[in-house]
Amino acid sequence: MCQPLLLLLLVVFTASCCGQNNPASPSQNLPVPKTILAGESDLNFPGVEIPFQVSQYIRRMFQDKNGNIWFGTNGDGVCRYDGDSLTYFSEKEGFCGHTVRAFVEVKNSIPGNTELWFGTNGGGCRYDGTAFTKVPGTEGLDESDVWSMIRDKNGIFWFGTAGGAFRYDGLFMAPFPIPEAVITEEVTMQKTKMIWSILEDRNGDLWFGTNGGGVYRYDGKNLTNFSEKDGLANNFVWSMYQDKDGNLLFGTMFGGLSRYDGQSFTNFTADDGLSNPFVLSILEDQNGGMWIGTNGGGVYRFDGKTFNQFGVEKGFGKAFVQSLLEDKDGNIWFGTSGGAFRYDGKSIVNLTKNTY
Repeated sequence: MCQPLLLLLLVVFTASCCGQNNPASPSQNLPVPKTILAGESDLNFPGVEIPFQVSQYIRRMFQDKNGNIWFGTNGDGVCRYDGDSLTYFSEKEGFCGHTVRAFVEVKNSIPGNTELWFGTNGGGCRYDGTAFTKVPGTEGLDESDVWSMIRDKNGIFWFGTAGGAFRYDGLFMAPFPIPEAVITEEVTMQKTKMIWSILEDRNGDLWFGTNGGGVYRYDGKNLTNFSEKDGLANNFVWSMYQDKDGNLLFGTMFGGLSRYDGQSFTNFTADDGLSNPFVLSILEDQNGGMWIGTNGGGVYRFDGKTFNQFGVEKGFGKAFVQSLLEDKDGNIWFGTSGGAFRYDGKSIVNLTKNTY
């Protein structure tokens, strides 16, 4: 196994082994979240003003309906950026864990209001704008460690964990049977029930990316497996995305990128210009450009024909790019092993003092 892959997996899995605190309730007297104001200067790119120092390892990013950008970190809890300052929420403020791997925004009982749900190493966590509470039943998940989470069109939450997939209807948490994988490769995480990623496609079918078992599609009645024997690039499926044309994209650990058009797979590897075979994140921007975040190879921009490694001149090419986000203004955000970067179409701004 290559050294960058080992480094990433060690960082990933070490963060999952720590304990968790009890959830907060509105009645608790919680500390004030740590807030950092704008105006710090970037040590890596002198003269560039940065609005804050965000955590060094960003695992997931999300923009809420009010325009706030949330950074899910690998050990510092969650951070909210309102355009002027960054507010940290950790276990000291009642947050349910220290590592964040998923976001979902949903309407709550107050008209016009929403609440955020987080998938963390301490289970599911819900934030109503005032306090954090643990999602009931998520303490029963394997190791209470959530790696992926979505809310489907029927309002059902799905959690992917090291112990498999779980379904939550608002009252009950129930395991959803995904067959165990048979792992023959030398990988750090020998979890045969691991669900790395979950996606709901336009038809309402659910897709589950597994740790060595390929990908499974659930149409509400039947479970169908797609693996290397069907043309999938690799059976370790870390990330998934559906593009504007309806194609499904699967980012794998060892085989690069697979595109599924509903009939067959097309695979993209080093022969096509995607030199790093471990695809961590996928995003299609509003102009149709495809961004591919990799494990230690930075990010690639794909125009439909050619993969171009992006930001190499800034030292960006060595990053582990675990998350990608396009904000409401069309800026592209990169959540990496070296912190957060923002691209406005012309230049890259490094928003973290630390480097990879």
